[in-house]
Amino acid sequence: MCGIAGIFDTRGRSSIDEHLLTEMNRVQTHRGPDEQGIHREAGVGLAHRRLSIIDLSSGQQPLFNEDGSVAVVFNGEIYNFQELALLLKECGHVFRTHCDTEVIVHAWEEWGEQCVERFRGMFAFALWDRNRETLFLARDRLGIKPLYYAPLPSGELVFGSELKALLVHPGLDRRIEPSAVDDYFAYGYIPDPKTILHGVFKLPPGHTLTVRRASAIPEPHQYWDVPFRAQPAADERTTAEELIERFREAVRVRLVSEVPLGAFLSGGVDSSGVVAMMAGLSERPVNTCSISFGDPKFNEANYAEQVAALYRTSHQVEQVDPNDFDLIDRLTEMYDEPFADSSAMPTYRVCELARKRVTVALSGDGGDENLAGYRRYRWHLYEQRMRDSLPLGLRRPLFGLLGRAYPKADWAPKMFRAKATFEALARDTEEGYFHSISLLGDPLRRRLFNADFRRQLQGYRASEVLRMHARRAPTDDPLSLVQYLDLKTYLVGDILTKVDRASMAHSLEVRVPILDHPLVEWMSGLPPQMKLNGREGKYIFKKGLEPYLPKEILYRPKMGFAVPLASWFRGPLRERVRSAVLGPVLAEIGYFDQRFLHELVEQHQSGRRDNSAALWSLLIFESFCRKLHSSKRATSTVAYAVGS
Repeated sequence: MCGIAGIFDTRGRSSIDEHLLTEMNRVQTHRGPDEQGIHREAGVGLAHRRLSIIDLSSGQQPLFNEDGSVAVVFNGEIYNFQELALLLKECGHVFRTHCDTEVIVHAWEEWGEQCVERFRGMFAFALWDRNRETLFLARDRLGIKPLYYAPLPSGELVFGSELKALLVHPGLDRRIEPSAVDDYFAYGYIPDPKTILHGVFKLPPGHTLTVRRASAIPEPHQYWDVPFRAQPAADERTTAEELIERFREAVRVRLVSEVPLGAFLSGGVDSSGVVAMMAGLSERPVNTCSISFGDPKFNEANYAEQVAALYRTSHQVEQVDPNDFDLIDRLTEMYDEPFADSSAMPTYRVCELARKRVTVALSGDGGDENLAGYRRYRWHLYEQRMRDSLPLGLRRPLFGLLGRAYPKADWAPKMFRAKATFEALARDTEEGYFHSISLLGDPLRRRLFNADFRRQLQGYRASEVLRMHARRAPTDDPLSLVQYLDLKTYLVGDILTKVDRASMAHSLEVRVPILDHPLVEWMSGLPPQMKLNGREGKYIFKKGLEPYLPKEILYRPKMGFAVPLASWFRGPLRERVRSAVLGPVLAEIGYFDQRFLHELVEQHQSGRRDNSAALWSLLIFESFCRKLHSSKRATSTVAYAVGS
């Protein structure tokens, strides 16, 4: 696991500033504390930070082909590199190392841009081919590894594993993108390919970008998508057994490591399944770790200990301070752009715990999206059946009226929150799903933003993100469609981003077997009723795991990391919330209705309403704006130092 960065002059062969490239690399030291590498030639600069996992003695980057004409900087792991190396050797290529990185340069020589279709793993890399005067950027199919890039007015293209590497460059446009602000307050993160900054992009999952000197920068090219092609019919038992065999194989290929390896163990279905497979494949006890919470409503530690005892793992558990809010400003430094998933704090702590004993950890991320584990899928199907029974022209006025008339009841169980249901039924499929998942819905965001900022949006609506993906979806099945939307947005923009930054902050590599792309392709083609069967999500996965895990683990209610934001904002963070939300930073940026901000704070702190989601997103946004302002001053200093 590593960090990459670079600069490419698309217009000529200018000299790349060594100090600037070194600083872009330095700010990502946490991603690779073991080694660093820099390569410069006319018009090109490549930088790399290394966290050594495989072939510790060699494999330094940038890594070159035999004659030095092709160079690569790479972040990730290619699990089938040994098979590819044998194939490439048969084609005449000569290898100097035993690491997966070298496969990339020879695969490029042999197969060109199609080389990524051969790779099985998680990756983001930049490859320079001097003979073709071509820079090739690529990101893995599911977006496990990040890659940011930005074309600059100077003709340079800058890129890096994290936005902070790009922010070092004095030529980067630091204007905030208005539509990204709307996206952030709608989703709690900024969906790919946008970033919070105008003209700065994330390379989307399953895409490549080929940039040739003296040519315009093209749009990224998609080389893969989740197919949702139906599998041949099979009975439940056969399907469950095949799923477990495929899952076991996905775990097996992720156990290759020359450094200590372990697993996160929350006690949920997915992480417990990963540990069960690891235990069956390992001769030594599996290293597992989990964190516990004081609140029993969210504490899964007892379930994790059950699984640890069952498989005799070497288990480590630590309790998280329920008032662990010292991380708030640290989150802004880690994520570089606004990120409002408060579970990033306990995720940071579990990565910190894991790194005390291992350098590589396997996680259970991806099970909910691929196998329909979220409760919201069940509610969506219920609402969709009602939508299908009445035309939109009738539903919109009828349920729109009921939604406006029915009182808001956020405190009640979902089945009694009829207002939200009525509002969802008044919408079409994409708008209805957007309404159910949005952090702050359309009515709340309309009140949050002032008139000037709404004009800057020029009619843009954050729900367009889902509409764009829905138009491209390879399925029209109601369940498969929303799974596809989550795979394209929530999984990559929230879950994988959260885990990547939290783990890399501790120089920890996290591998995700449920996101093994052959497994994802196969699971996508399973009948929807095998994923969500009645009220049971991940149905076929749980059936397959019954020989390996107790039913108490498999069929208990889903839990998750919880942060007591509501009580924080009325107690220990009361004054911090007031000073951030009502202070000068948000006032000066000029996006928000100041009277509504006061209303949000007063309602929450008086106990009349729970506005913790809105206040948390504003608190994080304010912290981001302060950091962006300070980075502008720091970059001016760097630019002066570089130019002097």
